[in-house]
Order: sequence, then C-alpha cells, then structure tokens
Amino acid sequence: MSKPSHQPSFEALLHEHRGIILKVAAVYARDREDRLDLAQEIRVQLWRSFGRYDASRSKPSTWMYRIALNVAISYRRRDGALLTGRVESLEERHLDSVGDAPGEREEDERLAALYAFIGELDALNRALILLYLEDRSYAEIAEVLGISETNVATKIGRIKQKLRGRAAALATTGA
Repeated sequence: MSKPSHQPSFEALLHEHRGIILKVAAVYARDREDRLDLAQEIRVQLWRSFGRYDASRSKPSTWMYRIALNVAISYRRRDGALLTGRVESLEERHLDSVGDAPGEREEDERLAALYAFIGELDALNRALILLYLEDRSYAEIAEVLGISETNVATKIGRIKQKLRGRAAALATTGA
C-alpha cells in the first residue's frame, strides 16, 4: 500500500510546529497520559484535515492552532472535565524553565501560579491567552478563534485585569 503523496509535507509541517500540539495538550489535559492521548488525537485530526488545508487562506500555525484548540475543547467535553480542569504542579509538567539557581524558584512559583490561573479560565479564554502568550497578533488570534480583533483586545484586557487582581490578593495574603 503506497503512502499519500502529501505525507512528507505533512510530516515536515508537523515537525516544524510540534510545539503547538504540545502546548495545547499541556493546557487542556490533566495528566501525562491525557496529554499524550490529546496530542495524538490532535495529530490525527490534523492529518484528516491536511488535504483541505489552503496555505493561501491561513498560515500553517493558524490552521494548526484552530484544529488543535477545537480538538482539545471537544476532548475536554467528551472527558466530562470542561471548565473543571485540575492544573498540575510545575514539576509534573516537566517544564524546561524549572531550575535550581537562585531567583529561579520564585520565577517557577509565579509560572506555576500563571498555569493555575489559565487552568481556571473557560475554554475560549484559555485558548485566547495561550495564543496571546505565544505572541500571536490580535488578527491571528481573531482568525484562529473566529472572533473580532476588538473582542480579542477586550477579552485580553479582562483576563489581564483578573490576573492582576489575583496577584494583588496573593501579595496581600502572603500566599
């Protein structure tokens, strides 16, 4: 049985943008096994959609984010965990930024708090902040999520305000 002719280009695209799959799976799945399952499901859906991908209409990363986020949201609904996701500790996520040097522990704690905050957001806002933290433009975020740029800006502003409030509350309680 011969392989489809577009498989090499799909594999190259998948390799080039593999971080998208891993980041979406890390934000939407609860534990290592779930992340692996979700990442695999995202790859399957990307493959199924690849024949219809039109590079003249969107960048590969935009197309991949759109599919990955849709799969992740559906996965969470199917899993019965939408909006209730438990966020694991930084150590469990095996993030590369974890270090032992002086000052890094405090940064790690802030990063863990940020991931916990993101884990509490609803599906749309979680996707939005993931794209924002990836330094995607408002236009690209709007295209991926199917909302207006104005809506993107408004939602990001509200998320930032909520995060600032959370940080201030933590600072006053010493937690």
